[in-house]
Amino acid sequence: MNEWPDEAGEAKASPQPGAALMAQGEGPCGCDPAGGLVMRKTIKIINSRGLHARAAAKLVTVAERFSACVNVSRHGQTVPACSIMGLMMLGAGQGSEVVVEAEGWDAKEAMDAIAGLIEAGFHED
Repeated sequence: MNEWPDEAGEAKASPQPGAALMAQGEGPCGCDPAGGLVMRKTIKIINSRGLHARAAAKLVTVAERFSACVNVSRHGQTVPACSIMGLMMLGAGQGSEVVVEAEGWDAKEAMDAIAGLIEAGFHED
């Protein structure tokens, strides 16, 4: 759980990362989930080094081009696609499968770009 101070300076618990922002209509990365379109795709990591720092940075760069909120999941752990550290913490090595979910008016375009990057092995191999 994340905590943030309320008006009185006391910590309030958030049930999930970014929940305070999402309640205001904004996702944890400044994304906008408005528009209702939700895309979800399971993608295999094919590059030899997996989802390491450089690959994660490329994914973040692509995700930030869109308004859609994009999350990546593996083994029940979900992180925002704008978090290099979060993506690396998924521990997605070569052959692993991740689930990418995009929500917002440009979710299809975001999904196409991110899936294309991952399916191309992050243009590394």
